[in-house]
Amino acid sequence: MDLAADLRDELVDSLVAVNVLRSPHWIAAFRQVPRHAFLPGFFTPRPDGTWGAITADHPDHLASVYRNQVCVTQLDGDDRAWQQALATGAVHGVPTSSSSMPTIMAIMLEALDASPGDTVLEIGTGTGYNAALLAHALGDEAVTSIDVDPGVLARATARLTAGGYHPTCVAGDGERGHAPRAPYDRVLGTCAVSRVPTAWLEQTAPGGVVVTTFNRAVGAGLVRLTVRDGVATGRVLPEDGRFMPLRAHDQAWAREPLVEAATAPAATSRTTLLPARAVVDPTSGFEFFAGLALSGVAVAGEPVRLVHPDGSWVRHRGAVVDQGGPRALWDLTEDAYRQWKELGKPRRQRFAFTADPTGQHFRLDGTDLTWPL
Repeated sequence: MDLAADLRDELVDSLVAVNVLRSPHWIAAFRQVPRHAFLPGFFTPRPDGTWGAITADHPDHLASVYRNQVCVTQLDGDDRAWQQALATGAVHGVPTSSSSMPTIMAIMLEALDASPGDTVLEIGTGTGYNAALLAHALGDEAVTSIDVDPGVLARATARLTAGGYHPTCVAGDGERGHAPRAPYDRVLGTCAVSRVPTAWLEQTAPGGVVVTTFNRAVGAGLVRLTVRDGVATGRVLPEDGRFMPLRAHDQAWAREPLVEAATAPAATSRTTLLPARAVVDPTSGFEFFAGLALSGVAVAGEPVRLVHPDGSWVRHRGAVVDQGGPRALWDLTEDAYRQWKELGKPRRQRFAFTADPTGQHFRLDGTDLTWPL
């Protein structure tokens, strides 16, 4: 009995059943590429907010690997956290590398619509598992994968080689793409970006496709773009997608202001009928639209707090909101909620996206309304 193969088949069957995995070549890749080979150890969240370590000799290792969940492999961009977790059983930190949730991987690979003969640039090698899926389906020569962290890349390359996969793996800033092997028929961003990098557009072949997700605390989303003459146009996908940010696009500025906003005296306090969940929960129909009105905010929760780089902040305490800073963010949020209802409560898939040398923006179908990124 091959327990890993059985668990892998169960995972693939579940992805097929919910229709996120459809194409025969991607189904075959998910069935045959062993995810556990790329995850000999990873962090697991603990109830107290710390991270523990699961290694290959842990009795729940294989079951955890083949659950439909993200597996965090690095904290704070520092491999020493792993050694500390092994030694002490718990460590604090912010995830900076992972193997993404298989559902999101399947959604993005299907949206990429790559077939044998297409070349792909993957931004964010991570564990190497996604690069192995690409190489299995398209061939080693078709795949280029880049990661900013040399240690992460070295481990991924070693595991890819051990599994018989040999895509081109390079260390570098993913924001700049990898010009030496351009143009690419497909560009896949497995890390979130604040804006679609210009280099990605320049390195995509005419008629090629870019699939990525945005680094937005509120209103993140997957987009699929077609590139022609340096202009990328496409749509926000109906499925939500959340990824760790490209290192250059990390909102590290937000961490200290969020802590300050949690304890700052309120400039104003008042009641509200709009629940915090409607604004910050990705399953809420309003959340994507709220992100357009609250562009640039960061979020921390319980109680839910919003903070903007201009110093504006909100603390949401059930039926009461506290606000401070130069703008009343919750007033803006409630205004956006009223506008969203008047527009017919559009969901994320009603929005188009355009990126060109002059700017990037969302547009709502059937209207002249646009929101710059």
